[in-house]
Amino acid sequence: MKRNYLAAATLAALGTLASGAYAQTNVSIYGIIDTGIEYVNHANAKQDSLVRVSSGAMNTSRIGFRGTEDLGGGLKAVFQLENGFKVDTGEFDSAGVLFNRQANVGLEGSFGRLVIGRSFTTTYDFILPFDPMGYSGQYSWVTSAGATGGRKDGMPTNLSNILKYQGKFGGFKLGATYGFGETAGSTTDSAKYDLGVGYENGPFRIAATFDRVNSAAASATNSAFDKATSIHLAGDYQLNGNLDLNLGYRNYKKTLASNAPDLRSDFFWGGASYKVTPVVTLIGAIYYQNIKNLPSGKDADPIMYSVRGKYALSKRTDLYLSAAYAKAKNQQLVGLSRDDIAYGSSQTGIIGGIQHRF
Repeated sequence: MKRNYLAAATLAALGTLASGAYAQTNVSIYGIIDTGIEYVNHANAKQDSLVRVSSGAMNTSRIGFRGTEDLGGGLKAVFQLENGFKVDTGEFDSAGVLFNRQANVGLEGSFGRLVIGRSFTTTYDFILPFDPMGYSGQYSWVTSAGATGGRKDGMPTNLSNILKYQGKFGGFKLGATYGFGETAGSTTDSAKYDLGVGYENGPFRIAATFDRVNSAAASATNSAFDKATSIHLAGDYQLNGNLDLNLGYRNYKKTLASNAPDLRSDFFWGGASYKVTPVVTLIGAIYYQNIKNLPSGKDADPIMYSVRGKYALSKRTDLYLSAAYAKAKNQQLVGLSRDDIAYGSSQTGIIGGIQHRF
């Protein structure tokens, strides 16, 4: 009889603990739907203009799931699944990939956050907040400078097979990403490394990152591989809570397995965001890339000027109007978008759209 009472009490206690643990579990669905109508010139080889419905002009459209479970003692289990999609067609951003933006699970506590899977890099997390155009898929070159002109020389954005850490301690923020190359017999072939540090004090913020991306080896018998390295430094200062000033710099170098001269470039950007009223924001930015060692000797050195006006219909819905002009030297190709093919040595675009966040 005593054993029966003990078993019943144990089961009841376990049931209480289990229900308490489940009560501390939190899962949320979130996303962005962003689309507009865009005009661009020099949209094909005949230099014709184009009017189109364009997805993700201010931010990439996405849907995601994030969750936490309280494990006790300040420790949490965390996960995130996120997919990017095109509003104009309903297609995935990456064909055949369900969660192309993020798919990771890990732990979070006083030590910070550690996840494994697919996620954005430390460089992306630390540097993109300093882009005046704010994670824009179009009319920004911070992730991929020069768009399709000559060379991109951009940053690693999101990677698969990574172990990623981020923690905040007072005004300091630390981050690190390691991407497994997953090549038998080598820990460096196809591996990725990324380190970041940030500091915030009142209206002032600054961040610096270092990343290295190793390409796949030339062949099974030739272990040599290309190595792309970039260093970023960015900062901003907020005046009176309404005016935000941004500056950023990237030094890029790619060492080639062929022993050809290194590919190098310096990339600069700057801009400002001004809240005219609680619902109206004006943004302006300049992006410039100084390309070096282009094999043809005809460096593009592209530059782009971008502006945007944004009107908040609510806390979650904005109307916006963006415009940009890009040009390159030496008749090299240049495009406004980081993704579209370029057909001319200059391009002008304007887009009006709507964004809803949920």
